[in-house]
Amino acid sequence: MTAADDFSYGTMPSNELAKDSIEKIDQLHWTLSQTLDDIGHKAFPPEARKRFTRMFTTGDLEKLLGVPESSFRSSSIKSEGPQPERMANRRRVYSLEQVWELREFLAEKRPKDALRFLPHRREGEHTQIIAAVNFKGGSSKTTTSLHLSHYLALQGYRVLAVDLDPQASLTTTFGLFPDKDVSYADTIYSVITYNGEKRPIEEVIRKTYFTGLDLIPSNLIVQEFEFETPQALTSKVHDPYGYFYERLDNAFSEVSDRYDVIVIDTAPTLGYLTLSALFAATGLIITVHPAMMDIASCSQFLKMMSDTAKVLTDRGGKFDHDFIRFLLTRYDPNDHPQIKTASLMRTLFQDDVLMKEALESTAIAGAGIAKKSLYETESGEVGREPLRRALESMDAVNDEILKLIHQQWGR
Repeated sequence: MTAADDFSYGTMPSNELAKDSIEKIDQLHWTLSQTLDDIGHKAFPPEARKRFTRMFTTGDLEKLLGVPESSFRSSSIKSEGPQPERMANRRRVYSLEQVWELREFLAEKRPKDALRFLPHRREGEHTQIIAAVNFKGGSSKTTTSLHLSHYLALQGYRVLAVDLDPQASLTTTFGLFPDKDVSYADTIYSVITYNGEKRPIEEVIRKTYFTGLDLIPSNLIVQEFEFETPQALTSKVHDPYGYFYERLDNAFSEVSDRYDVIVIDTAPTLGYLTLSALFAATGLIITVHPAMMDIASCSQFLKMMSDTAKVLTDRGGKFDHDFIRFLLTRYDPNDHPQIKTASLMRTLFQDDVLMKEALESTAIAGAGIAKKSLYETESGEVGREPLRRALESMDAVNDEILKLIHQQWGR
């Protein structure tokens, strides 16, 4: 019996045969959609919402907050700060929400170290908008966006994750069903559309189960921006949000004071919405798998991006970033062709390639099946050693990106 045997299948009745390709595609979509709904509802029943269930031991907190375990035991005994639960083995554990409460408690108790416990932007430090980009599917843009968002929130930063991909993979990972839980009015499209039914951006931002992290979800409706924009350009529609490449940046400016970092997951295309993200971003992470076909595709992406940016800057657009870095993803250190390709990238681009690679890992694949990141996965779900190695790799990548952010803030 396979894992799929646990689920019923939404097959179409046999007497409803497709008359043409459109009906055939409709049937295929219906069958797959119903099956995915069944799988999803078994994991997250309709009456429930995804929750962060992982608990943090005092050992975890020592690594996360840089405070000795004895301090947490002492605070617990004195009933100071958030009080932990006790496991059956009497170990103290804290929820993610309590980790944030501990940050506030420690920042107040140790004002000289407040910036370490609550590392929010200070006056003069601009919101960092990080876009994961590449127009080749499978380059790990969503995986990168998800883990960077989770990592930054765990480190105490206020994060907004924005899903610009009509396939809505990032949205799905947050426990939302794009067809059922997300309407036209819930996406970034309703904010930057050219019609008169725009919503303020704060109305489409959702709190998530992950403390410190908000989300603007996506679904197929965001693709409408690709069809609307040429019409708007032809009819010379111009409203306060400006031209298509200005709209996302202008929308973010309305809520940027609430966040330290905005992380954008882009679609695997170089359409108007992705271009808008490129112009809004302060930093670009170009995800690329170290294989020659992927490198060749990335070269074409860079060419298209450069050509388009030149045209738009000639018309008044501002295409400027604090940093642009390549991230080597799904890297197998035992694969000799990948080693050679990675070496080529580093020889060609040197410091423009992040020092750390995101390793290929069964733990990431296993977490993805459960719609989780590594940061919310327990070792029993994917295996202790694979999880440890994958976390070390992901932490190293995200820490390197965080250091780039700190450089821009002058820290």
